Amino acid sequence: MDIVDPATRSRMMSGIQAKNTKPEILIRKALHARGFRYRLHVNNLPGKPDLVLPKYGAVVFVHGCFWHGHTCRYFKIPQTRSEFWVDKIMKNQARDKHQETLLVSMGWRVLVIWECAVRSMKREKNYLLIDRVAEWLIHGNEHLQIDEKTCSMTVSATTLKV
Repeated sequence: MDIVDPATRSRMMSGIQAKNTKPEILIRKALHARGFRYRLHVNNLPGKPDLVLPKYGAVVFVHGCFWHGHTCRYFKIPQTRSEFWVDKIMKNQARDKHQETLLVSMGWRVLVIWECAVRSMKREKNYLLIDRVAEWLIHGNEHLQIDEKTCSMTVSATTLKV
């Protein structure tokens, strides 16, 4: 059972940002400090990537673990209206995969950084994540994901398990 009334929950959920989130801003500042220049939320690219680095032929998405159904400690299916949330998150994952496929077919390299990796970096004050992002931008291959579990680059797409 939800601990707040429906009107309060609705107000809380509507306040969640889709862009310019704290993890995204942290990544942007760190990359900018290392000399990387980028465009933000380019409208004419599938998925409006969080960062677009044309010089490197790369786009970066900073995904929230809950909204994109990442299998980490920050993702838990809500007990209230579970079917709704499972459906919503599965649609988000399908859309993410489709957009990544389109971007790769357009010649872009795609990097997904999960919120849990950014939180871990911030908590541990360890900038290994930024080192790996910078290395991937300069020398990386097509599609990679970085998450907290390994804080390493993996080539697999995450799927929702219910």
